[in-house]
Amino acid sequence: MNEYKEIKKKTGIAKAIKSALTYFGLTLWALAVLFPFYWMIQNSFKSFGEYNSESIPKFLPALFTIENYITAFTAVPLGGYLLNTLIFTLATTVIMLAVITLAAFAFARLDFKGKNFAFTLLLALMMIPNELVIITNFATITELELRNTFLGLILPSVTSIFYLYLLKENFAQIPDELYLAAQVDGSTDFNYLIKVMVPISSPTIVTILILKIIECWNSYVWPRLITDDEAYFLVSNGIQTIRESGFGRENIPAMMAAVTVISVPLIILFLVFKDRIMEGVSRGGTKG
Repeated sequence: MNEYKEIKKKTGIAKAIKSALTYFGLTLWALAVLFPFYWMIQNSFKSFGEYNSESIPKFLPALFTIENYITAFTAVPLGGYLLNTLIFTLATTVIMLAVITLAAFAFARLDFKGKNFAFTLLLALMMIPNELVIITNFATITELELRNTFLGLILPSVTSIFYLYLLKENFAQIPDELYLAAQVDGSTDFNYLIKVMVPISSPTIVTILILKIIECWNSYVWPRLITDDEAYFLVSNGIQTIRESGFGRENIPAMMAAVTVISVPLIILFLVFKDRIMEGVSRGGTKG
């Protein structure tokens, strides 16, 4: 009996130590990830004079000011960059969602010759390095004279094989009996898609929407290649231009404010919908 109590006591101590080490490691990891964001935000509220006068950086501003945010919108066309990014993000996301929804329905529900081969071929295309795709897209858009246009920015991004696969797998989980019942009631395939499949698959669709928005908002390489006219710059191009200019190098607090304006909306979006994202991904990858 005493040996049992001794073993139980040692096991409890070992579990407590393991739990403490786990939480300690997670805390260090969280600090390492979150500290750069905190440092960026708190510096964005410091005045230019305070920031430059600090021999030892302080963790809080002596006096909070929004001067840097005003400067970020007035000294450089940050508002224009944000508007361009919003147009690009919304247009790309809406068109892509329409394309993959129709394609996913066709592969999941309709029967046509070569369906499995076509879907396998699409999945195989995911193995092609993105750099090669960018090269061919750049050549095509340049030949079509669509550089420095929203159409040139949007067209290469209106399809996604990964999101198509995710949604197709989700559609495939919907029982066939619902489709047969809809056909008996005289429903068209399009009505069945919109009124039955889309509502049932809404967690996955919401996940795809959020991930695509984040992807478009953070897009850098393609906008950088296809636009050299500042009127079509996205926030990624804009921030790079600001950083390389005298403004970005001389006024660091204002630069921090500009990056904060761009980053915080996506952070909030992810934090609000993180549970929906995980639910949608898990549903899309589970059969049964």
